[in-house]
Amino acid sequence: MTESQSERSEIIFPADANALGNLFGGRLMQYIDLVGAMAASRHARAITVTASMDHLDFVAPVRVGDLLILKASVNRAYRTSMEVGVKAMVEDVRKNRLRHVSSAYLTYVAVDKDGLGLVVPQVVPETEHQRRRYEDAARRRQMRGSETQRKKEMRAALPEGWHV
Repeated sequence: MTESQSERSEIIFPADANALGNLFGGRLMQYIDLVGAMAASRHARAITVTASMDHLDFVAPVRVGDLLILKASVNRAYRTSMEVGVKAMVEDVRKNRLRHVSSAYLTYVAVDKDGLGLVVPQVVPETEHQRRRYEDAARRRQMRGSETQRKKEMRAALPEGWHV
């Protein structure tokens, strides 16, 4: 697990923020996706594509001038996919403290140059914390599967031309 961990830092500028001076949620999602893809690609040793971002919490605002730190780790690998957890924090450099601002879980799939799925190595949890994340990932995958099936059935029941 430790070998694929990734980190990214960003200083937040006015162009990244809304009229209140807070980081756009979509920009934070972009940063989360990038650092998550880094961890997934490191683990798979291949190109990875984002399959889903199924859980994202905005815990606290990120303001213009803040130093945003994002950390990503592969929680669990399956055949061709991996769940990656990302934690975003703001660093108060004067007080040497971190403030949690967001967390997310994403699924990435390893692909070859033609976009076909590649088998990825399994994750080996090394600590108690990593074992907990590994087990939690399995529960989230089961919930995602149930929700995916429900949505598939719902789409199948929609009449032709429902979107017009």
